[in-house]
Amino acid sequence: MTDKPFLYVVVCAAGVAADVSKLITAAQERDWEVGVIATPTAMNGFFDVAAVETGTGRPIRSAWRRPGDPRPFPAPDAVVVAPATFNTVNKWAAGIADTLAVGTLCEAAGLGVPIAVLPCVADALAAHPAYRDAVARLRGMGVRFGDPYAGQGEVDGGRREFGWERALDLLSDG
Repeated sequence: MTDKPFLYVVVCAAGVAADVSKLITAAQERDWEVGVIATPTAMNGFFDVAAVETGTGRPIRSAWRRPGDPRPFPAPDAVVVAPATFNTVNKWAAGIADTLAVGTLCEAAGLGVPIAVLPCVADALAAHPAYRDAVARLRGMGVRFGDPYAGQGEVDGGRREFGWERALDLLSDG
């Protein structure tokens, strides 16, 4: 075992999830041990599962463990949700723990574990009142939200780079 703090990275089903290894590498460079929990939909081709498992040295969790099975990860010292989708943010704020990912977020928030979120939500969805209310509710619970695109210009093809490390900065700012 290691004495390094343990970071849960919760990955949701958004196109930018393909680059989640950037977050994992950045966290490891900042001396975190990392375990990944993915939404079931994210497991369906949104990122390279084998590469992430190789990078963390741990299996990705996506489903509930059976009673009596050992816990595959230690308790988290912090949690990052990136990319966080409209669906996950709304379910989490409403306490709908129907997946391991959302259940883990509900529990971590209840335990007071520091949580940083980088949303990946289309502007039209971010304007929805339910989403705005969910973000306000989660912020009221101490969850730290960041803008993964803040201050960045567009790159080739007009798409801005997702600022993965901002989630880690949010954790160190708190």
